Amino acid sequence: MTDLSRIYVDECLGGNRGLAEAVARAGLPPAFEEAWRAHLLPRPWFVRAPETAAFARDLEGLFELLVSLPLRLFDGDVDRYAAEVGIDPPLAALLRRGGSGVPAKFGRADAYHDGTGYKLLEFNLGSEVGGVDMGVFNQGLLRVPEFADFARVHRLDHVDIAARTAAVLRDRAKPALSGGGNPVVGLIEGRGGVAPYGRLMRATVEAMAEQGIDVRIGEIDDVRTRSDGKLTLDGTPLDLVLRNFAARQLLDDPAGPDVAEPFFRAHQAGRTVLFTSLESGFYSNKSALALLTDPRRRGSFDAAERALVDRILPWSRTLHASVPAELVDLCRERREQLILKPGAGYGGLDTFVGWECTDAEWDKAVRVAVERGGYVAQERVVPRPEPVYDPATGAVDDWIAALGVFLTDEGYAGTHARVNRADGGAIVGMSSNPDTRMVGVFSHP
Repeated sequence: MTDLSRIYVDECLGGNRGLAEAVARAGLPPAFEEAWRAHLLPRPWFVRAPETAAFARDLEGLFELLVSLPLRLFDGDVDRYAAEVGIDPPLAALLRRGGSGVPAKFGRADAYHDGTGYKLLEFNLGSEVGGVDMGVFNQGLLRVPEFADFARVHRLDHVDIAARTAAVLRDRAKPALSGGGNPVVGLIEGRGGVAPYGRLMRATVEAMAEQGIDVRIGEIDDVRTRSDGKLTLDGTPLDLVLRNFAARQLLDDPAGPDVAEPFFRAHQAGRTVLFTSLESGFYSNKSALALLTDPRRRGSFDAAERALVDRILPWSRTLHASVPAELVDLCRERREQLILKPGAGYGGLDTFVGWECTDAEWDKAVRVAVERGGYVAQERVVPRPEPVYDPATGAVDDWIAALGVFLTDEGYAGTHARVNRADGGAIVGMSSNPDTRMVGVFSHP
């Protein structure tokens, strides 16, 4: 753990109620309050600035490795690459629509710190990753005097994810702006997506408004095309669509993927920018990470690239019906060291945790993963626990964090964290574990 976590908890135990209750006292804007107040940890998370900056640089290098894989390993044949990572032909065809061949460097890497360094669990590329509003938490906390004093003494800092995102949106929207100023942005979900995710989307709108960006919420079938080719939402012209829908949603849409055709046409015509394009989905699949750790591919990378992979990626292998029997047997034998994840999954859903399974349950899970295909076996990473003081009870418990490190074309764009009690199960994610909490992250020297 960082020494600062212990210092923070000791000050709370020593009677500094202002610090202990800083999160509860922090004034937060209404949409963020609605979306996150009930899910906040009683203290922020701390990371070391030099270590986090180094990890962010590694992520930039890893991004370049990922987008080079079709050319480097498959002679530029994207279909062969897609088949290898478990992307079926209809999805692969859709991911190409409206793309340039070079996906935007925009996304969130989820990582554990194991006590020696950061280990990457998955690299979520694309604008639908969510979480850009968490900088609001940091700003609210800094307005609490006792926390502001603590931050000043310990030289705390943070990178505002919303500010970095707003800068990217301004830059990407330039080709579609009819005049100067900030763009009007549509935050667009798939059909039926606003009802379950609306409160989170409103928090994003609020965070962007603080950055001077006008964001409007809608669903994909709410958007219309003007006679000049520009997209509109409720009659308002959109300079940029911030895509909150995934390609798989389009395939599952009753109207089929053509429901997104107006977005591709407007983007190609330069009338309304689609950010990000669907092609990010080629590289956010966890099976792409497995290619990087596969010893059969190791000769395709130079010494520095291999060192990068070894430094931040746990052992991973893709499972499907044609993998060697020896690999399947190895996965069965290593139950206590492995977790099985769907390559294109999210939030820990449909995941099998080996060390929480019986031998029989694990044998069935491996069999299911091989039969279904598209699953990744990943080596267990044990996150470093850190103490958290609960001001309501006075108790101190160990918690673990999945750190979400944001990356844009300009580099590192801030960090937030999802956290669970250390004894609360292996999956740290609100979709699969209702006890998961969200928290802002501060760095220190």
